[in-house]
Amino acid sequence: MVVKTKLRISLALLTMVLIIGIIGYTIISNETFIDSLYMTVITMSTVGFGTLHELNQSEKLFTIVLIILSISIYGYSVTALTEYFANDNFFQLLKYKKMQQKIQKLKNHTVVCGYGRNGRQAVLKLKIFNKSYLVVEKNKEILRELDNNGILYVEGDATDDETLNKAAIKNANSLITALPSDADNLFVVLSARQINKEFTIISRASNESSFKKLLIAGATNVIMPDKIGGDHMASLVVTPNLVEFVERLTISNETSTNLEEIEIKDLPEELINKTILDLDLRKRTGCLIIGFKTADHKYVINPDGYTKLTLNSSLIVLGKPNQIEKLHQIL
Repeated sequence: MVVKTKLRISLALLTMVLIIGIIGYTIISNETFIDSLYMTVITMSTVGFGTLHELNQSEKLFTIVLIILSISIYGYSVTALTEYFANDNFFQLLKYKKMQQKIQKLKNHTVVCGYGRNGRQAVLKLKIFNKSYLVVEKNKEILRELDNNGILYVEGDATDDETLNKAAIKNANSLITALPSDADNLFVVLSARQINKEFTIISRASNESSFKKLLIAGATNVIMPDKIGGDHMASLVVTPNLVEFVERLTISNETSTNLEEIEIKDLPEELINKTILDLDLRKRTGCLIIGFKTADHKYVINPDGYTKLTLNSSLIVLGKPNQIEKLHQIL
């Protein structure tokens, strides 16, 4: 801020000297405006061009004063410019503008609003699955952390439509709002749904009373971390082996997975409207189809082999990491 103030002062001083020079030469030498401007510019710039006529004593003294003022202001301006370019804020601004250009080119990415405990976990999961994402955050300290970790971010309040637009929300595939306040999350959901009516919105909620409101506002799913945490802890008491087994299915390590979702629209065209038997994944990859999601969002566990692979439906596939990798290769 101080550096920018110095730059403004430098510009103001240069403008002031230019005006003084024009007025001075107009009065002392009785010159026209253009001739006075010419004399002022060649004097301030010290380029050494010839004068319009032989200067008298008053004109020489005025010219000397104008040169001294100009040199002094130039010195001040150079100092201010040096401080500006050497200041971290300048390079940070360039870096942020470059990042903003990258963000505007993103497509089918996930916008994560808030980088608290839940936001961090969401980003970690997205990173593991190589999904493109960015974070919307206003806390300066957290922004520095994001910058150091090379994470794309938009600085601002997620409840502001302008901030959401900067996050290229129209091109996004999904949005996760994990702000600490249910009211803020509700506002984000309302704004986001107005901007993009098609994408998936996942919202965090702290209170039961907020659950239905968020769904009505446009959230696709509402997650209550405290409720899930308590349920998970109870499950570890009631069915510990089952819970541990399911956790191992989800992520076997940080880079591989045992479960995969396949959208039917991504399959080769010749397989559309065929059956699960026609797909023959077990023989081709070793993977098992353990679930089927219909076009009207109903789930079928352990679907029949004659289930038709219709558009807008998807398959849930189970396999070892190498089998999942093979699955991606053939599809």
